Amino acid sequence: MEANFLTAVFLPLALFIIMLGMGLTLTLEDFKRVVIYPKAVVIGLVAQLIMLPIVGFGIASVFPLEPQLAVGVMILAACPGGATSNMITFLAGGDVALSVTLTAISSFITVFTIPLVVNLSMQRFLGEGTTLQLPFLNTVLQIAVITLLPIAIGMIAKRYAPGLADKADKPVKWLSLFFLAVVITGVLLRERNNFVSYVIDVGLATLVLNVVAMALGFAIATLTRLGEKRVTAITVEVGIQNGTLAIAIASTPTLLNSPTMAIPGAIYGLLMFVTGAGFAWWSSRRQALLKA
Repeated sequence: MEANFLTAVFLPLALFIIMLGMGLTLTLEDFKRVVIYPKAVVIGLVAQLIMLPIVGFGIASVFPLEPQLAVGVMILAACPGGATSNMITFLAGGDVALSVTLTAISSFITVFTIPLVVNLSMQRFLGEGTTLQLPFLNTVLQIAVITLLPIAIGMIAKRYAPGLADKADKPVKWLSLFFLAVVITGVLLRERNNFVSYVIDVGLATLVLNVVAMALGFAIATLTRLGEKRVTAITVEVGIQNGTLAIAIASTPTLLNSPTMAIPGAIYGLLMFVTGAGFAWWSSRRQALLKA
């Protein structure tokens, strides 16, 4: 697969399909839950949108990363949530409604926060004189088209053609996983000559980001006494980033067009399934023991 076709056509299409799948599971009730349990939603959003970039900045600063890889870690930290987090929350026995609500709301907010976080990161790690930046308005519009538009289409289908949406839900989820696998494979193949060195350089940093974020999410939700299922949901939502969106922002020609910056997202995309599955297994057993 040609690199330009992967980044210019296939990657935005893949993200569009993935976000469409998420939209097929959403209704307006998911947004109304902010009123029903505002404490859990506010805590989750603060952890996702404020704590995560701070943690990412600390990791990108402490690890001896190439400047572009450090920015790639920050892009990842700026892209919380995604359809995968909802699936892992379900497997872990968490509050799926809260998970979906956090994913939906953060998807809208990060359209505006991602350009700010990424541009500040590039100034910090690439230097004040760097000419590479995300134009704010153009980036907001592009991210909205590949994330909010498909979510809206999915929600409209769910509202006005629920039977069709329910039938399409499972196939679209499998198609999303397929697209995600192809995107990650394509990015890694594109950088295959440096793959081993990249894994050595940034693999541990992305793993630490994943594990530390999950641990902090668990600690915050536990200390604020949100209840077992909500603790599980917030742990996953804070700990599992939207790797596909991070790859798209880094490598799409009309955005940053930097294959190197996409590497952390690609490696993270592989690791998160391992840590997510491990947490789901541990959480399920923990809840079973608490009930016994």
